[in-house]
Amino acid sequence: FSNVGQGLTGKHRDMMMQYWQETINSIEHDDHDFKNHQLPLARIKKVMKTDEDVRMISAEAPILFAKGCDVFITELTMRAWIHAEENKRRTLQKSDIAAALTKSDMFDFLIDVVPR
Repeated sequence: FSNVGQGLTGKHRDMMMQYWQETINSIEHDDHDFKNHQLPLARIKKVMKTDEDVRMISAEAPILFAKGCDVFITELTMRAWIHAEENKRRTLQKSDIAAALTKSDMFDFLIDVVPR
């Protein structure tokens, strides 16, 4: 939880900390609707099966991956939006995503995927 605000300052750091606190509270305390998801479970399951070693997938696994993907996409979008706002734009661009990734080393695993 300590590196959540990495690469951010002031109100942006506070906003990210608040997002994570609300997300954690939601996961721990809210009743979850496991039937409806932001991302299609069938697609997630299909991606999981691209690994030759994966033979069986429990019903819970795609649900957990869906939540993880949702949180990842939301955080990356927030960080990219901060970069767009700093450049006085209201349209998110690929360069905003790339810039957001460079500001925190927790996204280093994407270095070969996202062009700079």
